[in-house]
Amino acid sequence: MANAFSVIKKDLVKSLREKLRESLISVVPVSVLVFVLSITPWVDISRKELTVFTIAAILLIVGISLFNLGADMAMTPMGQYIGEGLTKSRKLGVLLGVCFLMGLLITIAEPDLTVLAGQVSAVMNGTLLIVTVGVGVGIFLLLAVVKILFHVDLTSLLMFFYMILFCIAATLIEAGRGSFLPLSFDSGGVTTGPITVPFIMALGVGIALSVGGRNASENSFGLIALCSVGPIVAVLLLSLTSSGELSYAVPDFSMETILGKGLGALLAGKMLEVGKSLALIIIFFFVLQAIVLKLPKSKIIQIIIGIVNAFLGLVLFLAAVTLAFMPVGFKIGSQLAAQSPALLIGFAFILGMVVVLAEPAVHVLNNQVEEITGGEVSKTQMMIALSVGVGVSIGLSVLRVHFGFSLLYYLIPGYLLSLGLSFFVPKLYTAIAFDSGGVASGPLTSSFILPLVIGACCTLQGESAVLDFAFGVVSMVALTPLITIQCLGFKSVMSVRRRDNKAMKRILAAADDQIIYFE
Repeated sequence: MANAFSVIKKDLVKSLREKLRESLISVVPVSVLVFVLSITPWVDISRKELTVFTIAAILLIVGISLFNLGADMAMTPMGQYIGEGLTKSRKLGVLLGVCFLMGLLITIAEPDLTVLAGQVSAVMNGTLLIVTVGVGVGIFLLLAVVKILFHVDLTSLLMFFYMILFCIAATLIEAGRGSFLPLSFDSGGVTTGPITVPFIMALGVGIALSVGGRNASENSFGLIALCSVGPIVAVLLLSLTSSGELSYAVPDFSMETILGKGLGALLAGKMLEVGKSLALIIIFFFVLQAIVLKLPKSKIIQIIIGIVNAFLGLVLFLAAVTLAFMPVGFKIGSQLAAQSPALLIGFAFILGMVVVLAEPAVHVLNNQVEEITGGEVSKTQMMIALSVGVGVSIGLSVLRVHFGFSLLYYLIPGYLLSLGLSFFVPKLYTAIAFDSGGVASGPLTSSFILPLVIGACCTLQGESAVLDFAFGVVSMVALTPLITIQCLGFKSVMSVRRRDNKAMKRILAAADDQIIYFE
């Protein structure tokens, strides 16, 4: 036992150093952008705000490192063990029932969903909204597992459900309730948080590898994509049945207000949120461990250590973004919009390219993509595609705030293009792309980018327009990676074709004396 602990400790220290290096690379670009902007005449950030922001950035680096380490040690193995164990038991009803309950309960515990419910509580019952969205995720997670088990084509499923989704959206507009659309589409990104993404993705990998077949790698992706559709459909349907007009009061993003509540209260609140989310996953896992999995003690010890790391990391991460990144984001957005909308759009594009580097779940996705594809899609390629996609999405979102037009002018052509590309690229790229959309729209997007866009909207369009034009940025962040990553797949297909054509030309151009003719 002592030797086992010694090995785990040694691996833990080595892995933590690597995670700290990765986190440093992730957070420094965002921090540098803020500091550079603070010395320009465009934005007035006080010395106190910069000091708090620096401390928060350090906490963010440590938090991301611990969370990624915890995800590698606990969240990913737990999901994979459950997927493999339940699939090998050959009890289809148990597998589907557990997947539905897991999707429901984990979604109910997501902190970001609670925030969304509070924003629409004036016209929707908050508890009803949370449960309905949870049921939506549970049903679509069940469908995603069925897709893996019976090898159903992901593109066909996505086309069918997005057609239904836009039909409901059109009905909502016809009913004069178009203000609900941005919030409805944002809910798809909100429910795929940093706790659930590693777990659900690993669940898909475990099931796909147990089922096997030629397309096991391709079938392991797509769970996040389908689970992102369920919440949108659920909120759209609730919006059709709700009464009254949706109202939204812009919260107080002042750093002084947050500091006034006390750091102890902030940390305690985040510990409660994260603990509630992790508790449901832990209970699920250990019940299944006792009944089905029967894993050895060494693996259980590793998982417990990983859970502790994930808990501490996510608490530090969420506390850091709430303490400094939300207030600074709001101030940058409002002040840049007052100076020059063109400058704001350019900054939003650059910020979007670097902010995705700091999303915890993105690193989990990139590692799994590189592993599943055997290096065919590298972490670097994925990160570049995601960075460009998120940069474009945030730039376009600020452009929409400036001119004040409907979110559907982006979403309809965007999804048509992304679904159209799915006919021309390998199915693996389509599955990865649609999963990436849900993963890219993580907590830093809602805690830093959304306040920035809200600040810009308050300056350019007024507070009353926030619901119509500021919300929707999360759905845009979820949309553009679908296009950029499939373009990466299209480029791969074209490269293979060009290589094959060159090889064929060399064969055809060979001299006659190199060909042996048989009489």
